[in-house]
Amino acid sequence: MRKTGKILQVSFTYIGTVVGAGFATGQEILQFFTRFGSAAAWTIALSCLLFTWIGIKLMLLANEMEARSYEDLNRMLFGERIGNYVSLFTMIVLFGVTTIMLAGAGSLFTEQLNMSYQAGLWLTIIVSYFVLSRGIHGILTMNSIVVPVMMAFSILVVWTTLSMPNADYWLKLSTDSSSWRIWFSPFLYTAFNLAMAQAVLVPLGSAIRDRSILFWGGLLGGVGISLMLLAAHIALAARMPGIVQFEIPMGQVIHHLGPVLQLMYVFVIFGEIFTTFVADAYGLTLQLEQRTKLSQTKLVLLILLISYLVSQIGFSKLLSVLYPLFGGVSLLWLIMMLLPRSRHTGTL
Repeated sequence: MRKTGKILQVSFTYIGTVVGAGFATGQEILQFFTRFGSAAAWTIALSCLLFTWIGIKLMLLANEMEARSYEDLNRMLFGERIGNYVSLFTMIVLFGVTTIMLAGAGSLFTEQLNMSYQAGLWLTIIVSYFVLSRGIHGILTMNSIVVPVMMAFSILVVWTTLSMPNADYWLKLSTDSSSWRIWFSPFLYTAFNLAMAQAVLVPLGSAIRDRSILFWGGLLGGVGISLMLLAAHIALAARMPGIVQFEIPMGQVIHHLGPVLQLMYVFVIFGEIFTTFVADAYGLTLQLEQRTKLSQTKLVLLILLISYLVSQIGFSKLLSVLYPLFGGVSLLWLIMMLLPRSRHTGTL
């Protein structure tokens, strides 16, 4: 039973690290999958294969290397010099996403709960500090609480959609997009999310010495991400094409379920923002710990403080330039992960 619990913790942490604000709002699913019509079911299946295979391989590789952070992994994949540049670029993007997640939490409190923006920021920072101060065990515990709630909402969304007259639209929708765009999309989506998720998956792979726990946790996590993708896709497809006009498409899906569930969904969105924020801050902490002589506690406080200050002025314009560049780096990273490796470098 204890081993089963560890497997579930790993799978929940994998899911929580990948599933962020873009997933919760429905924008990611619309842009990468639903807009491609009935082919989306097949591209989600391809994503399932990639998330499962590469997620397991990533954690087992980190386990074998005893990697302290994703920087060790990148140096092994790309070589010392290029790996160092890749890690520095990843660190900048991780910091950018961290500040945007924090700003998003503040905006969510303002727009949905009628609380002040600053209150949302400080509440997020304070809770994050307590989670981060417990290291990887804090992240495992946090995701074991938040992710089951996310999954319950996915089941609820599908259940309510099945009674709609357009429930089978996910099997019938057409698209004008070219085949290369349709089939390129799951590779880009998976590459970007896994390149970001390595911030937590690498130290997680090192911390848990039992490789079978990592294998089954990665398997369940990859399948869980894909089932949540499919659930959201089915719900959004049933409401196409009108659903594309909304900033938060999943908010419209939940809208007719009543005020109580709408309020609960706000906290689900916050949970998904929070898990991404904590995961990225933790990855930054470990990388900076390798490069500086500062303690992990001081680095956590420093990252949270700088994230708070930058969230006041915004990072979104710079990140809009960095995101496409990071997408290209992520694809290269995925290709390197797909290459077969010897036993000494983590073959799966």
